[in-house]
Amino acid sequence: MRQTAIIGIGQTPVREHWDYPIRGLAVKALRAAMQDAGTERIEGLFVGNMLSGALAEQEHLGALVADYAGFPGIEAVKIEAACASGAAAVRQAVLAVASGHLEIAAAVGVEKLTEFSGKFSSKALATAADADYEASIGLSFAALNALMMQRYMYEYGYSKEDFSPFPMIAHHNAQFNPNAMFRYPITKAQYLKAKPIADPVNLLDSSPVSDGAAALIIVPLEKISRFAGKGVKISACEITTDSIGLDNRENPIILAAAQKSARAAYKTAGVLPKDISVFEAHDAFSIITALSLEASGFVKDGQAPRLAAEGIYNIDGRLPISTFGGLKGRGHPVGATGVYQLVEATEQVRGCAPDKLQVPDVRTAMTQNIGGSGATVVTSILEKI
Repeated sequence: MRQTAIIGIGQTPVREHWDYPIRGLAVKALRAAMQDAGTERIEGLFVGNMLSGALAEQEHLGALVADYAGFPGIEAVKIEAACASGAAAVRQAVLAVASGHLEIAAAVGVEKLTEFSGKFSSKALATAADADYEASIGLSFAALNALMMQRYMYEYGYSKEDFSPFPMIAHHNAQFNPNAMFRYPITKAQYLKAKPIADPVNLLDSSPVSDGAAALIIVPLEKISRFAGKGVKISACEITTDSIGLDNRENPIILAAAQKSARAAYKTAGVLPKDISVFEAHDAFSIITALSLEASGFVKDGQAPRLAAEGIYNIDGRLPISTFGGLKGRGHPVGATGVYQLVEATEQVRGCAPDKLQVPDVRTAMTQNIGGSGATVVTSILEKI
């Protein structure tokens, strides 16, 4: 298998995009990535998306986006893995190039969640849970995360207030990201007074419904000199799964798939958790940030909120997280999120992140894209060349 690299990145702002259909958003991000790479050619297209059929009334996205972008006839498919669809699409692009099947592949993540009411969107998002034993009895994702948060607080003796650093970090960083949805900081007082969603989860624990698209151009590492873009090595892109339903897991507050995915990524990249300069966490809910940090081996179980309070995960801390605002501040256009994370990690490794967001001397950046409540996890590691 050949080593691979990202040679081009593109993204749209995360917003309510009433002026673009889903195909238009995808092509906008793809063309930006191709321009960054300095290429007018792709041989394969992998589109990460979860809900185009339900919320855009459009399936068959691979062929649609390929045709609309001006590449009829190329290999093009849609990849679905719930909220991990974006990184799962990147994984397929990486495998296609690493195997020698393709010389230049594009991965695009795209989602439009704002076409319908929030109630309708929430119902559609719940299809990533267990339809028979979770969604059918009214368990939304906010409710599932509330159950995990309740159990975590009980096991480790935390209060609601102890989770405030996670959304505060995300919002602090998002204010400097021109593509973020929520470009303003929040205070602990605001967090504690936020509207309850599913006790103890409140509005400021939760990432927003949004639209957006992001794209990557992937080539063999040995051929990056042929392109104008600045290459970043893909050292690992590993995917693992767990049972969809919380009730089937040995421990509902340990993300077993994240553990396996992170360990596989460290092994493939030949690094340890201490070698990671930046971590783009899947902070769809505050509890998931804590569980992801622990599952990835950055901290022992039950310690993430305590270290967050000490500033470890701030932009100037020992392990900066959600450096562009994460899902909470930048926004969470579900099927695009994993690609946004990798676009942002690429900017960190390249050293071209926006002012006040660039972490000094980034050698390695890790992203973790989580589908459902932890049923599919893709962990990727990028390295400076």
